[in-house]
Amino acid sequence: MITVPGGQVTLTDRRTQRSWTVDVAPYLLAAHPLTQAARAQTTGTPDGGRLPAHSLSWWDAVRYCNALSLQEGLTPAYHLHDTTDGADGADTTDGGITWDRNADGYRLPTEAEWEHACRAGTAGPRYGPLDDIAWHRGNSQERIHEVATRRPNPWGLYDMLGNIWEWCWDLYDPEVYGSYRVLKGGGWYDPHWSCRTSVRRRSHPTLRIEDVGLRPARTPRPQP
Repeated sequence: MITVPGGQVTLTDRRTQRSWTVDVAPYLLAAHPLTQAARAQTTGTPDGGRLPAHSLSWWDAVRYCNALSLQEGLTPAYHLHDTTDGADGADTTDGGITWDRNADGYRLPTEAEWEHACRAGTAGPRYGPLDDIAWHRGNSQERIHEVATRRPNPWGLYDMLGNIWEWCWDLYDPEVYGSYRVLKGGGWYDPHWSCRTSVRRRSHPTLRIEDVGLRPARTPRPQP
């Protein structure tokens, strides 16, 4: 896990021509997308080595985060239930899940956290030349690749762009798309214009798509 410093990030949506600024507190983020080997150690799924775990729904992703938290003796970040109770310190949505923001367990990054980490203090559409940092349609031979084989960003995070899209916590646009969640990063089959820091994609939380995976995050324990 990489310690990501706090800061401020401005998100944009090309569809609505909207932009909004978010303050981001420090947090921890995995150095690369979840691998098939790491997922196998927690869930018993087939071990595909350092290839990214993919074809995961949003619900698969949050359940994995909870399973990994329990395995490591951490407090799960998510409570899955039929009705939400709006408990203190929790973020309640309409999807039968509550995020306990005080928990130290693994979770999905917010869209703002993801984009802040991807930019790593840079100002352009990417944190480096695309072929150096990402697997995309132009160089991937139209297949997935092992993680951390391209150059990392200035904060030591690999594959923030390309290889697979990554689930975020956020709803994409609930007024228009209901429970659809945000995906970020671009994938191995995407053209160069999709592999940019600001690009947003959406998908239903139950769908499993071959170019979609996750990158776990954590909220640091409060200092005594």
